[in-house]
Amino acid sequence: MAGRERRPARRAETRAKILAAAERAFAQDGLAGGRTDAIAAAAGVNKALLYYYFKSKAGIYEAVIEEHLREFNQQALEILNAPGSARTLLLRYVNLHFDFISRRHRHAPLFQQLMMKGGKAPERLFRQYIVPRSEALRKLLVRGMLAGELRKMDPFHTAASIAALVVFYFSAAPMLQLMGYANPYAEASLKRRKQEVLDFIRHGLFINPDAPLT
Repeated sequence: MAGRERRPARRAETRAKILAAAERAFAQDGLAGGRTDAIAAAAGVNKALLYYYFKSKAGIYEAVIEEHLREFNQQALEILNAPGSARTLLLRYVNLHFDFISRRHRHAPLFQQLMMKGGKAPERLFRQYIVPRSEALRKLLVRGMLAGELRKMDPFHTAASIAALVVFYFSAAPMLQLMGYANPYAEASLKRRKQEVLDFIRHGLFINPDAPLT
């Protein structure tokens, strides 16, 4: 009985090891360049187990992306759908988005690949995770405009601009270093960038940017 009880735990552990190894491989080399032999070796498992758990290399890639989206969505939707000031909730959401990516250095390149890949798997992930989050953000922006907290603007383009403010910095991190900037992931660099993003949103979107948050 004890052996049977440990099997789900061992399976979950093996699956997690494979996903961690695949995340590193795909972030560095992309879906085409990430080799299943290397993923299996890095995870310390037999290559056959990759196909047992995920069916194909594309299946592993999709699972890696989904782990990121699921975790972020759960936290993001709690903030976006919460009662309270739209200004406060918007800054909390942006703060969460920034911190989520900054703690996961591979998120930005993986997400870029997802955006460019196309096909059925990304469409499913977009519909399941990104569409609900985008709709929740749109409703928050509209609520803030109606309440007189946010200036009148196009919700779609505003949401796209907010995402770009956060994501581009991390997507461009390797280029920024080549241009001579400090390590974008250094604590001081992250602190400065996040403050700049939050200040940009306050002064660009809030009717009264200097009013205390509630």
